[in-house]
Amino acid sequence: MGVEAGCIGIVGLGLIGGSIGLDLRSHGWEVQGLVHRKQTADRALARGLVSAVSTDPSCLQRCNLVVLALPIPALLQPDPALVDALPRNAVITDVGSVKQPVLDRWKPLHPRFVASHPMAGTASAGVEAGQCDLFRGRPWIATPDAGTEPEALARVQVLATQLGSHWFTAAAGQHDQAVALISHMPVLVSAALLRTAGDERDPEIRRLAQALASSGFADTSRIGSGNPDLGVAMASSNREAVLKALAAYRWSLEQLEDAVLRNNWDQLRRELSRTQALRPGFLQASSELSS
Repeated sequence: MGVEAGCIGIVGLGLIGGSIGLDLRSHGWEVQGLVHRKQTADRALARGLVSAVSTDPSCLQRCNLVVLALPIPALLQPDPALVDALPRNAVITDVGSVKQPVLDRWKPLHPRFVASHPMAGTASAGVEAGQCDLFRGRPWIATPDAGTEPEALARVQVLATQLGSHWFTAAAGQHDQAVALISHMPVLVSAALLRTAGDERDPEIRRLAQALASSGFADTSRIGSGNPDLGVAMASSNREAVLKALAAYRWSLEQLEDAVLRNNWDQLRRELSRTQALRPGFLQASSELSS
């Protein structure tokens, strides 16, 4: 299996936790799930997300690796019963999209905590959302600090590579600023696009826009229509980085607006040519850097 024999625990069996469970079971790992509700537990077992599942945190006592697949608020304010149930010799990692606050919160709670973030997802949520190969070819980044145990970090790397992910490490603050640019800030930009179109005062124009909307609008508005609680959690827990990214975005938008106001079509063409050239680098960078 690439790690010592034992049981791997997954706390939370939504999209990320359920997908990890499916993939690990397909590789022969024993997976112990922990959820809040019996109905969720029954469905997770029926879907084959886990080998066993419970609503009692003591089920994690046998695990030598535990993945906290919890929402950001639950990571920052963890259930004391969960913290008490985590074996002290187990490696603990999370999958949250913000790292510095999570690292700061968990360092004093467990000696073998590794902050990490698989960069994968879909619009689906809940126990029905888990799918195979969600992480294949996607980045998985860990943010160790000076106190992170090297062996614990290596175990999380084994987990990530077993799932087919490309492994990265970075400082937690660097991670948070980077994801603000390519994940958290775009949620708000996409939401602003939907708000602008949806708040059109002329009902005839609004209805026509809805009828004509196609793939371009669907692509640019998708993440703005996601889970509101997730959007709030990302912005509130990564506030400074998101504000910095929004300020840079506002400046860029003003430059484009100025070109239109001045009928400066040569300038606008130069800006659009530059953005056309920039996009492939962001789509290809993760695979190139990890090769």
